[in-house]
Amino acid sequence: MDSAPAVPAAESPASSQPTPAQPTLVRGLSLLDSVLLLVSGIIGSSIFLTAKDIAGPLPQPMLFLLVWVIGGVVSLFGCVAFAELGSMFPESGGQYVYLREAYGDLVAFLYGWMLFAVANGGSIAALTVAAAAYTGQVFPIFSQEHVVLAFAGIAITRAHLFALLLIAIVTYVNVVGLRWGALLQNLSTWTKFSAMAAFVVLGFAIGKGDWSHFSSHGAGLTMGLHPAQFLSAFGVGLIAVYWAYDGWVYITWVAGEVKEPRRNVPRAMVLGVLAVGAIYVAMNVTYLYALPLTEIARHETIAHAAATALFSPRAAVWLSLMIAVSCFSAAATCTLSGARVYLAMAQDGVFFKRMAVIHPKWRTPAFSLIGQGIWAALLTLSGRYDQLYTYVIFGMVMSYTLTVVGLFILRWKRPGIPRAYRCAGYPWLPAIYVLIGAAWILNTIIKRPMEAFWSSVIVLIGVPGYLYWKHSRRTG
Repeated sequence: MDSAPAVPAAESPASSQPTPAQPTLVRGLSLLDSVLLLVSGIIGSSIFLTAKDIAGPLPQPMLFLLVWVIGGVVSLFGCVAFAELGSMFPESGGQYVYLREAYGDLVAFLYGWMLFAVANGGSIAALTVAAAAYTGQVFPIFSQEHVVLAFAGIAITRAHLFALLLIAIVTYVNVVGLRWGALLQNLSTWTKFSAMAAFVVLGFAIGKGDWSHFSSHGAGLTMGLHPAQFLSAFGVGLIAVYWAYDGWVYITWVAGEVKEPRRNVPRAMVLGVLAVGAIYVAMNVTYLYALPLTEIARHETIAHAAATALFSPRAAVWLSLMIAVSCFSAAATCTLSGARVYLAMAQDGVFFKRMAVIHPKWRTPAFSLIGQGIWAALLTLSGRYDQLYTYVIFGMVMSYTLTVVGLFILRWKRPGIPRAYRCAGYPWLPAIYVLIGAAWILNTIIKRPMEAFWSSVIVLIGVPGYLYWKHSRRTG
C-alpha cells in the first residue's frame, strides 16, 4: 500500500515533503495500530510459561494474582515517564533518541548496539524458533526432533528452518511497506486475542475447573515468613512478572511513523499497558481456576496443563497453535520496530551507512530491516540466542532506568521543548520506578555477578565500533 512514491492525502510524511533523492518515512500508524503494536510486542510466550516461577515463591492465590497487578503498575510508572519523552521527541528511534538527548552519542549508541547484537535480534530468533516449535507439536513435520544438519556442536532442526522462513516472511512484508507490516502485525494480534479470549471464556463456561483453587489453605498472607523473607519471595515473583510486561518501549521506536505522535504515542503506551494487564490477569485467573497453585508450580508449560485440566489433552495440543501465533505476532512487532532504531543510529553516522537509507518506492528502512533479518537468522542458526539474551537482561533494565532518569535531566536541560503530555505523578512515580530499577540492578550484581559481568562485556564490545564510525563520520 506504500508502493507509490507520492504520499496519500490521509498520510503525512515524518518530516519534510519527500523528494526523489531524499525519501522519508510515512506517518501511517493510527492510534489503534500503535496500541496493537505495543500489546503484540509485550505478549509473546511469557504469559504461557511464567506462572511456575511465580507460584513457587508465592503459594497463595491472592498473592499469585496480586503480583501481576503490581507488575503492571510498576510498568506504568516507567511508561508515563517514557510517554513524556515520546511527546518531546516524536522521532523514529525512540529510546535511542531519548538517551542521546540526555547523555550524548556514546550511551545512546551502546543501547542501540545492545539491541542489534543481542536484545532485539535475539528476541526475533527466540520468538520465531518458539513459534516453529509450538507449530511442530501440532504438525510434526516442523518438529525440533528432526535434525537436518549438525556441525560444530550445533544441530539444525526443521524447527530452525521453519523459523528462518518466518524471519524471511516478516522481513519481506515489512520491507515492501509500512501498511503491509502493520497489517501483518494487526492480523496476527487479533488472531492471538481471539484465541486467548476463547480460552478464558470457554474455560469458565464449560471447563472442568474448581473455584476452591482460589481459597487459601493454612498459611496466612505472609505464608508464615519473616517480613524480609516475604518481600524477597514477592520480589522473586515480581522479576518474572516484570519481564512478562517488557516490550512497551517498542512503540517509541516507530514514533516517526505514528500519526499525531505527540498525542498518540503517550496514549498508546498507557492504553496498551492497561490492556496487557487486563489480559494477563484474565489468563492467570483461568490458570488458577483450572489447577491449584501446588500444581501450577510443577508445570513449566502452564497453558498446556491448564487446557488439559479444563478441556482435554487434544485441546491442549491445539493450544500450541495459539502460542505459536502469539510468538509469531511478537516477532513481527520486533521486526517492524527494531529496524527504526538502527535507522536512527545510521542517520546519526554511528552505524552502517546503508541502514540510513529509506527505500524510495516503499518508504521503509529496507536495508535496516534486511540487516536485522540476516543477523536474527544467524543467531537462530547459532542456537545461542537464549543464553545471550539472559546476559543482556541486566543491560536492558539499566537502559530503562537510565532513560527515566533522563526525564529529570531533560526537564532541567531542555525545559522549552513542547510537551503534549507531561508525566503523571512527576516526580514521585518516575522516582519510584528508578528506585525499583536501581534495586533490581544492585540485586543482580550481588546475586548474579556473572550475568551482570557478561552483559557489561557485550555492551562494551560496541565501543570500538562507535569509535570507528565516529572517526569515519569526521573524515568522510
